[in-house]
Amino acid sequence: MVAGPVGNFHSGLRNDPLVREMRRVREENARRYKEDYSHVFRSKSRWDFVRLSFVIMGIEFVYSAETAFVSPILLGIGVEHQLMTLVWAISPLVGFFLAPILGTISDRCQSRLGRRRPVLLGLSFSMIIGCILVPYGENVGQLLGDLGEVLPETPTNLSHVLESNLTDLLSYKFYRIEEEIGEHEMNYKWAIFFTILGTLLLDFSADTSQMPARAYLLDVCLPEQHGRACSTFSIMAGIGGSLGYALGGFNWDGTSFGEYLGGSIKTVFTMVGVIFLICLLLTATSFREIPLPVMEKDELLKPLTEFAIKQERAKMNDKIFYVKDVSKTFALQLQTIDNKEQPAPQMITNALTEIEKGAVEPDIDDDSDSDDEESSMSLKDFLKSVFFMPKSIAILCLTNLLCWMGHLSFCLYFTDFVGEEVFKGNPAAASVSEDYQLYLEGVRYGCYGLAIYSLACSCYSFTIEKLIKILRARIVYCGGLLLDSVGMILMAVFPNKVTVFVFSATGGIVYALLFTMPFLLLGQYHAKGQFKSNKSGKAQEPEKKRGLATDIAVVGGMIFVAQIIVSLGLGSFISWLGSTTAVIYAAGMCSFLAAISSTQVVYMDL
Repeated sequence: MVAGPVGNFHSGLRNDPLVREMRRVREENARRYKEDYSHVFRSKSRWDFVRLSFVIMGIEFVYSAETAFVSPILLGIGVEHQLMTLVWAISPLVGFFLAPILGTISDRCQSRLGRRRPVLLGLSFSMIIGCILVPYGENVGQLLGDLGEVLPETPTNLSHVLESNLTDLLSYKFYRIEEEIGEHEMNYKWAIFFTILGTLLLDFSADTSQMPARAYLLDVCLPEQHGRACSTFSIMAGIGGSLGYALGGFNWDGTSFGEYLGGSIKTVFTMVGVIFLICLLLTATSFREIPLPVMEKDELLKPLTEFAIKQERAKMNDKIFYVKDVSKTFALQLQTIDNKEQPAPQMITNALTEIEKGAVEPDIDDDSDSDDEESSMSLKDFLKSVFFMPKSIAILCLTNLLCWMGHLSFCLYFTDFVGEEVFKGNPAAASVSEDYQLYLEGVRYGCYGLAIYSLACSCYSFTIEKLIKILRARIVYCGGLLLDSVGMILMAVFPNKVTVFVFSATGGIVYALLFTMPFLLLGQYHAKGQFKSNKSGKAQEPEKKRGLATDIAVVGGMIFVAQIIVSLGLGSFISWLGSTTAVIYAAGMCSFLAAISSTQVVYMDL
């Protein structure tokens, strides 16, 4: 049966004597190990959740620099809008296939560091490489022979004019913007290659690293604290994003630090890279993971799921009935056997023997295999778990897909929208022109709008747990998406400096929901050992061989599908509408569809 309100369910777990005793036994057992894993079975404080969430704050610092500056960088070196949107599609296309596999690798990882942190460290290394290549790709290209931007000289006679036109014709390349051919020449062959390579590494790693970071958080926290853990995770993400965008909004060109590093954009990427490394170190050294080989050898080190609690309760009930049967048999023997012929100890032994001969095994429903099957999942089983998922997870995936489509339409192209539509700048103009300077000013202004959106994400995340208790999860999920849909449409209809600031906050609400709701629900599905609900609301038989990290990777992997769809379709949508306002309209429409889909999500007891 589905339980009552989430608060009552969590309170029941804390107050249940059996659960308290099971945790006490596991905590004492974990403390006996040389490495001491007892913290896994203890309640965590808000500061503990903050330590575990520092890494997502660092990821968001990097992600803010990526979303704010990658599109302007690509446009600035001559990549057209349609080709730029295709670049954003490559990384998620790779991630769509690799992310679930990395999730399974994380579930099976045999490292002594644990299951999640090795994967997180590998992705972090790739992210740092991306942070270097994106801003410094132009410098690498110059070392390999790129001429960069070549401004035309004023022709002095007719022969020079003909020579200039012939040079322009012969040097035309696919990455040059047609409107700018007559104004200046761009020679950024190697710069384009290395910048795109850095973008792929940065985008893939920033998106995929959230999976092991979340799984690490949920692994070392008690099930009833998953709500607070996810909300703290989201709060830290919002803080990281708002501070990262604020860094991007500041003009570092006028500082000695910015001049030393080679400009504002390079300064921002350098700073966020260093901040990310510090945040990664703080999280990776916070709580020790239980290595999988150690966990497999000791049943008491495995997560305390609802199925394990049911199993233990059934054993206890069987022992109670067993003692009652012993007492009845013993009383019967006392009535029928002469005490002189058979001493009392012998009678007790005989009574126990008779009961043992007819003893019934504990009535435990063997409808789930706990975590043993998870670790032995084959590739075939994994593919089945992805393509034949329970209905509740499929609906959650669809909702998350639509949410990400709306969010990515907004955040990936927002600074370009502000630079072109609000400030009327041109990213393809010559770097010394007024149009290009207006565009850069708009990009920096857009960073402040994104900082507002990240700040709104943190504030909403801070209250989302209380809102769920008061309004229930369905209203919080659907209402937040509808609010964002209205905000995006109004921003697209009235593109000005005021709407950029005011309605950017609604995007923060969606980001908070993306970080919280799907993974809070997944945590509930796994903690309760069930994935489906029938029409009567009763739990059905759970799916087998589904690991938490696998499901997090599948649901979280919708970001890759969303980015592929947005990247392939948004360029044509911009061309058809004739304005980058199309990206904001797309965000509003996707949020509206997500709100409709969220009404069908299975919310369990939330």
